[in-house]
Amino acid sequence: MIKLYRHALSGHAHRVELFLSLLDLEYELVDVDLMAGAHKDTEFLKMHPFGQVPVLDDNGVVLWDSNGILVYLARTYGGDAWSLGSAQEEAVIQGWLSIAAGPIASGPATARLVKVFGANLDHDVAKARATALFDTMNKILDGQSYLVGEKVSIADVAAYTYIAHAPEGDVSLDSYPNIQAWISKVEALPNFVGMQKTPLSDAA
Repeated sequence: MIKLYRHALSGHAHRVELFLSLLDLEYELVDVDLMAGAHKDTEFLKMHPFGQVPVLDDNGVVLWDSNGILVYLARTYGGDAWSLGSAQEEAVIQGWLSIAAGPIASGPATARLVKVFGANLDHDVAKARATALFDTMNKILDGQSYLVGEKVSIADVAAYTYIAHAPEGDVSLDSYPNIQAWISKVEALPNFVGMQKTPLSDAA
């Protein structure tokens, strides 16, 4: 059986869990105690040399990096429904995976790290990056259902979690109706599974 090593509040891990569920695959969740440093112990580092979650173990095929795992799962189990498409279509999807690893990670994901986990990072800068990202995304989603047009793709899976949970980082989605509609479409997909919510921190 597929094993996903994760932390329940990790958006990177959740995007993999979400895709496994959307693919209707059987999988086992293995919680990694980050607070106890379990991701830095010798055995875990054999799976992921950088000591991070998620890690996917597909019957001996061990992979890390959430976006790379999404590509693997789409190619291995996705069939036509989750095909990466033509070279041009795949390039567009890869562009969104770069957005997930770049502006999404440094914007809404970082803002959430500060408010939920007390990370010593610049919250104002993260909020500004999130706002700039959302301004652009809201325009892109004007008149289309998903990030790459009318067909859902792993671009949506990669982007969803940290954007949907942006309010936990004190980043409002109220001014972005197209993003809100997109979030609703993702959450309406068969076998959708959400990430555990956390209360908005009162910390400045």
